[in-house]
Amino acid sequence: MIAFVRAHARWLAVAAFAIAMAWLESATVYYLRTLVDRIEPYQPNPLPIQGTLGQVELVREAATLLMLVILGMLAGKTWRARWGYSAVAFGIWDVFYYVFLRAMCGWPRSVFDWDVLFLLPLPWWGPVLAPVSIAVLMIVWGTIVSLPRERLLLTRAAATIWCLSTTGITLALYIFMADSLRQLPQLKSGMVYVLPTAFNWPVFSAALVLMAAPLIAAGVRLGSDWGQTRVRQVV
Repeated sequence: MIAFVRAHARWLAVAAFAIAMAWLESATVYYLRTLVDRIEPYQPNPLPIQGTLGQVELVREAATLLMLVILGMLAGKTWRARWGYSAVAFGIWDVFYYVFLRAMCGWPRSVFDWDVLFLLPLPWWGPVLAPVSIAVLMIVWGTIVSLPRERLLLTRAAATIWCLSTTGITLALYIFMADSLRQLPQLKSGMVYVLPTAFNWPVFSAALVLMAAPLIAAGVRLGSDWGQTRVRQVV
C-alpha cells in the first residue's frame, strides 16, 4: 500500500485536491440554487439575474477552470504531464461535483436529469450522463498521458488521431450549446428562452468515440506490443 502511494503520489494529490474542490463547487452551487429557488436547474430561467449575480457567476466559472489548469501545471514536470494532470483534475472534479450535489440536496435524481452545464459563452444544456461520460474519458486519458515516458508503451499519436479527437470535442460542444445557438436571434429580440427537450444521443455518442480516438489508438498499440512480446517469448 505504501509503495503504491509513493508510486502514484502526484496523481493521488491531484485527485484529492480535485475532490476537495468539487465539494466547494457543489456547496457554492447548492447555496446559489437555494438562494434563487433553483435546486432543479431545468427551468426557463436557471439563474435569475439579480443585481450582479449573473456576472459574478460567469467569472466564478472561468476562475474554476483556471484553477484546474493551474493545478495540472504545478503537478506535471513536462507539458504532456501537465495537460494530463489538468484533464485528471477536471474529470474527477466534475464527477464528484454531481456526487456531492446528490448528497447535499438529492439532485440529480438520475443521470438523465437535465443540467445547465456552463454559462460561457452561452448556456450549455445536457443530461448529467453526458458531461460525466466526458469526465471519465478525461480521467483515463489524463492518467495515461501523465505517466512517465519510460512507463508508457506508446509512440506519439498521429496528427490524424488528434484531428479526430478535436473534431469530437467540437461536435460535443456544439451539441451542448445547440439550443442556445438556435434561439440566440430570438433571445436578442426579447423572446423567452425555451428549454431543450431532446438530447442528440446518437451524435453525442459519435463525438465521444471521436474524442476517445487517442485512447483507442493507445489500446491498439499496447495490444500489438503485448502480442509481439508473447511471440518473442514463445520463440
